[in-house]
Amino acid sequence: MRSDNDPRIEQTILQALKDLRFGSVEIIVHDSKVVQIERREKVRVELEPSRRASLAG
Repeated sequence: MRSDNDPRIEQTILQALKDLRFGSVEIIVHDSKVVQIERREKVRVELEPSRRASLAG
């Protein structure tokens, strides 16, 4: 992956950020060039209030 103002790099980063609610996007750079883009997404699971109370008690 090159970064000499390559519009594909910018598009790939924007795509990685799109619809990301919880997580991170990591951009790896070597010799001033983007070489890797990683997306980590966390999925939050909400318990129902009645189930949360039974687990706490």
